[in-house]
Amino acid sequence: MARISCDLRFLLIPAAFMFIYVQMRLFQTQSQYADRLGSAIESENHCTSQMRALIDEVSLKQSRILALQDIKSRQDQELVQLKDLIQTFERKGIAKLTQGGQMPLAAVVIMACSRADYLERTVKSVLKYQSLLASKYPLFISQDGSNQAVKSKALSYNQLTYMQHLDFEPVVTERPGELIAYYRIARHYKWALDQLFYKHKFGRVIILEDDMEIAPDFFDYFEAAASLMDRDKSIMAASSWNDNGQKQFVHDPCRQFVRPEICRTYNFGEHVGTGGSSLGQFFSQYLEPIKLNDVKVDWKAMDLGYLTEGNYTKYFSDLVRQARPIQGSDLVLKAQNIRGDVSVRYKDQAEFERIAGEFGIFEEWKDGVPRTAYKGIVVFRIQTTRRVFLVGPDSVMQLGI
Repeated sequence: MARISCDLRFLLIPAAFMFIYVQMRLFQTQSQYADRLGSAIESENHCTSQMRALIDEVSLKQSRILALQDIKSRQDQELVQLKDLIQTFERKGIAKLTQGGQMPLAAVVIMACSRADYLERTVKSVLKYQSLLASKYPLFISQDGSNQAVKSKALSYNQLTYMQHLDFEPVVTERPGELIAYYRIARHYKWALDQLFYKHKFGRVIILEDDMEIAPDFFDYFEAAASLMDRDKSIMAASSWNDNGQKQFVHDPCRQFVRPEICRTYNFGEHVGTGGSSLGQFFSQYLEPIKLNDVKVDWKAMDLGYLTEGNYTKYFSDLVRQARPIQGSDLVLKAQNIRGDVSVRYKDQAEFERIAGEFGIFEEWKDGVPRTAYKGIVVFRIQTTRRVFLVGPDSVMQLGI
């Protein structure tokens, strides 16, 4: 009996080892399963995260698609409105341009954007002198953009034709840092001129901006300009503006025709845009003092032959040659104390800017040329009648003075 009990104990030892082994294997299997389960859960979480990211990206793209669809819908509506306006005004206005058998001399276009109050002032100034000449100078407003106040103001006039330029193309500048606004303005100008020259077949166009008033002889001036340009094909354009046309620098309303001595337009636009920035000191110093011509000049009675290319060079050279040269310091005082015209030589841009600053005229220099220069010479008046000629280094050779 004791022997059997001993044998059983010996049998229990292997069984215990077997049990421990089985438990260890079972624990190992459970650990592996737990690791796999953890990996599976981690993979599932990663997939869920990726799925959410994809859902967010799809939602964002759907929002962009909806936004683009809205933009396209608005553009389509504006295009329909624009086509309707074009058809309406072509029926209403363009058909009247040649009534009475008289061909227009030139189209007059007011370039506008977002300043309804300024536009109203400009239109009133133009209509004051244009109404009696409407068949010779048909009036247009070209609006850049969709400012509703400007559009409503333009459409309130029956005496003119409204055009609208809608530009949705992105602007790519030629050089970094350039103002996009200048590119958009240039696009508007090209579009408007294409409409008037190529679509409506005008031979000439007079351009005004929405912050200008015109002189009493504005249209007579440009009619004479048209005649002169027909005689001399070297004249590309005639301007109504003189940058140095401030009242203290001008006197004679009949001289320098292609660019007048006394301005035929006055720029009252102190502010840029409806809520834009003020020109401040620039406006106060250079634009506000501009003299708008108030004399009714009989341009038709004048012989403008002296303004053709060959004649004007000799005429202008003689004026400069007869002026008394001055130099050194206190140029303004010397010029004031000499009877008759004076001339001052400058050797480069820096010296021109210094001399211009002394007299108070525009100091700006662009592309190697000072403002208002003719063959490097800038001319303005001092003490009412006497001229001052600022003569550049190349002027002597170009004019033979």
